[in-house]
Amino acid sequence: MTAFTPNPALDLVLERTIAVAPEKVWAAWTQPELLMQWFTPAPWKTVACEIDLRAGGRCNTTMESPEGEQFPNHGCYLEVVPGRLLVFTSVMAEDFRPIAAGEGDLPFTGRIEITPAADGGTQYRAIAMHADESGCEQHRQMGFEEGWGAALDQLVALMS
Repeated sequence: MTAFTPNPALDLVLERTIAVAPEKVWAAWTQPELLMQWFTPAPWKTVACEIDLRAGGRCNTTMESPEGEQFPNHGCYLEVVPGRLLVFTSVMAEDFRPIAAGEGDLPFTGRIEITPAADGGTQYRAIAMHADESGCEQHRQMGFEEGWGAALDQLVALMS
């Protein structure tokens, strides 16, 4: 796994040490039946998930609002290092096919780093990378820290 240094002007970072073993964090990110239970901050929920865990594989989810409105999200894995690293993007679909951004879409690339902690838990780092400062700021204003933090709290509760 190559070291990655976030760009503070373009990237948002959520980093925590959590009391969940790395293999459980990996399972939560890579098994659709688990991901659907924690991925979207309540009261929203994830109602569909397709994962093809390989570089070029699909990572599609559908989120549902409390009012029942559904929001499909299509993406592609760019890098998969089993047990350690997932890199995915919303700007490509399966087999690296480009996706045209629709109205309201937020194009970004996500990087999930899973590192064993000394206490048996996980040093968890999630990075949302953006093409420009306005996209980064838009994601920040949408509640990146609160939303991704709440989702991580749900992952911890599920896998503990």
